[in-house]
Amino acid sequence: MLHPQVNAAAALRRRPPATEMTGDPYQILLGVRAAMEESNEAETGPELPLPVVADFDADGVPCRLYATRAGAPVLVYLHGGGWCYGSIETVDRFCRRVADRSGCAVVSVGYRLAPEHVFPAAIEDAETVLSYVRKSGLDLGLDPSRIAIGGDSAGGQLATVTARRQRDAATPLDFQVLIYPAIDPLTSAESYDEVGAYGLDRASMKLAWETWVPDPAQRFDPDVAPLAAADLTGMPATLIITAEYDALRDEGADYADALIAAGVPVVHTRYMGVNHGFARKLATIDAARAAADQVASSLRAALTF
Repeated sequence: MLHPQVNAAAALRRRPPATEMTGDPYQILLGVRAAMEESNEAETGPELPLPVVADFDADGVPCRLYATRAGAPVLVYLHGGGWCYGSIETVDRFCRRVADRSGCAVVSVGYRLAPEHVFPAAIEDAETVLSYVRKSGLDLGLDPSRIAIGGDSAGGQLATVTARRQRDAATPLDFQVLIYPAIDPLTSAESYDEVGAYGLDRASMKLAWETWVPDPAQRFDPDVAPLAAADLTGMPATLIITAEYDALRDEGADYADALIAAGVPVVHTRYMGVNHGFARKLATIDAARAAADQVASSLRAALTF
């Protein structure tokens, strides 16, 4: 059963009238971006004070650092939003909580968004940030020898693609956190039919994929479709979080199974009664706080060595 908190949280975000939804697609997208930012405070709650919260430039990519101590291992985090919206601000409270409870630093990445910047711009930005953390992490007070990557939804896709590319470049990461990751550009999972009425449907997800990757032929590239990779062995140990009422639920589970089949240590947790996007809504959904704390404890176990 869908938790009542999900509907209460959804009511906090402004919904454009039907007349606006028939206009120019780009203006509609700008409206969605604005509505997400406007509701952010109500959905995610007040700022958790931390010893270090600092914006910085990672060779041209805007980032925000969250830390509670010097010399901490690092989670590089990529926000969700269908590669088209979302920001450092929309995951700010989530990153603060994870940094506070894990003892790890979090570097949140303001990667370039589509349609202004299509594939592979966001992946390039993620790799630029990783390179910067390795090169300049000591100057930031971090331990660049222990790095995890993570993200939610589109950010989960970017995170695991980047992790595979780092493996292939012989610079492997220590851990990955994938929160309801977008895995299948074909949107073929049965969960779209079963729970697509609960906030994320097939049409919306297809539009997100097509906006980020306009060339249909590129959607079969492993850098777009993680399951198209020929070999998943050697990927970092993984935490995957999915949600019962999320259209991306089944593809996240399929990816967990594929990683396990490749010998990768995986913990897959499905949160019941919640839908896509729940994990950042710390002020409104109890399960969000539980998910953030699970991420934190997993990072502490994986990186504190």
